[in-house]
Amino acid sequence: MLISDSNNFIFVSVATGWEIAIKKSIGKLIAPDDFSKALQVNGFQPVSITLEHAELAGSLPHHHDDPLDRMIIAQTKIENLTLLSNDKQFKLYNIDLLLN
Repeated sequence: MLISDSNNFIFVSVATGWEIAIKKSIGKLIAPDDFSKALQVNGFQPVSITLEHAELAGSLPHHHDDPLDRMIIAQTKIENLTLLSNDKQFKLYNIDLLLN
């Protein structure tokens, strides 16, 4: 699997942590209490949100209305990353995407 392969660098958007915290707080997701520590222990690298990310996220076409997903798309574009997702809507943004 891509995530468990130690030859791959795994980046996780701060927006992903934010979304996990929201879903955990409303009972839609079970996640570790210290998500950031879990990422660190597994060698995952956080991707902070910059003003450049925010500007692009706000200007993207509205193929996807979820602001956190739009942020992840913007980060993928700007940081030249490959996004692993099961959301087929992401294909509409011309990003490097691996569908899960």
